Amino acid sequence: MEATISQALKELTQRYIAYWQQQTGGLPASDSFYSIPSPCIEYSKDEVIYWLPKPFPMLNEKLHSVEKALEIHFYPNIHQFYTTQLAADMRVRFQGRQLDLIQVWNMTDFTRLQKNLIAHLITQKRHRLTPTLFIGSLDSEFEIISVDNITGQVILETLGQITRSVLAGNLIEFLKQLTPVIEM
Repeated sequence: MEATISQALKELTQRYIAYWQQQTGGLPASDSFYSIPSPCIEYSKDEVIYWLPKPFPMLNEKLHSVEKALEIHFYPNIHQFYTTQLAADMRVRFQGRQLDLIQVWNMTDFTRLQKNLIAHLITQKRHRLTPTLFIGSLDSEFEIISVDNITGQVILETLGQITRSVLAGNLIEFLKQLTPVIEM
């Protein structure tokens, strides 16, 4: 049976949780989401939240409104990446580079994500760049990890420029290569 983006994301999340438990004896933690409500929060302590993923609450909710607004079709199954689960962003490593894998924290965050995707895609259209969908942020404010909407490849992208490097042939391959990092 062929793996899906949802399966690969859930497997990564389980590796992430197991790594946190092995290294700290506890659940994944974040101080970034401390005052922001989410069903993911298991408990809070000393301005840190401890979380576990939860199923995305609206099974039929996808990014169709973004596609419709921009008259674009997203690469097949990319919707699964954004709507599989609610979770905190996960700090991971890919080929020696640390990044934050973007996740949806709550439904307000999902609305914000959609607005940011629209702004990102409009900017790319203005610069006559092929469309990409961001999935990860780096410490550099000018580089992001994205999925190329034409090829499905995962790329390192310099914002507003044509500079792009292929990191993985597809999102499933990329997710399977990520290793958890603990950093707060």
